[in-house]
Amino acid sequence: MTAAVRILLRALAALALALLVGEPSLAAAPVPAPGNADYRLGTADKIRVIVYGEADLGGEFQVDATGNVRLPLVGQVKAGGMTAHELEQNIATALANGYLNDPKVAVEVLTYRPFYIIGQVLKPGEYPYAVGMSASSAVALAGGFTPKAIQSSIYVRHQGEVAEHRVALNEGVAVQPGDVLRVDSTTFWDVIDVLSPLAGVSALRYTIP
Repeated sequence: MTAAVRILLRALAALALALLVGEPSLAAAPVPAPGNADYRLGTADKIRVIVYGEADLGGEFQVDATGNVRLPLVGQVKAGGMTAHELEQNIATALANGYLNDPKVAVEVLTYRPFYIIGQVLKPGEYPYAVGMSASSAVALAGGFTPKAIQSSIYVRHQGEVAEHRVALNEGVAVQPGDVLRVDSTTFWDVIDVLSPLAGVSALRYTIP
């Protein structure tokens, strides 16, 4: 038995096992939604800072790659991983440290960090986040599914997480800022992709004199 035939048999066995066992169970991974008081800031979120009575100390700022925002007078302040209310307290503390007497600060999120979609969509890549976006609308924004795609579910990995979670698209799953979405290919196409190079090798064997 040739190596190519052995690989072919293993691939067919894997296909049969996958069809028998089915796909893994779905797992939900809820996180605080944008606009929620528990939403935690991250890199590329854009915020507005208001220091009451001190217009020059406020403005619009973006959370940088280190998770900080650079503000007038006080310099860098940690923002990544914090809620807007926690950041307000951090900024107020920094301003009260020798600059202002009892500063009053407000923070609001202007735009959220982008999300990413990869795998079996026509236009994978980075896309701007919009509040209320669902996984289905994210797929549509990326041009829709390729012919190889599994269209009933999608894999989601939230920013800061290591593992991705498989969720059903018919559940109206909400996309979060910084999410990485992955559309998988069907088992049929996985096997075809494995077998195609082998078919080329086999054909080559019989055409070479």
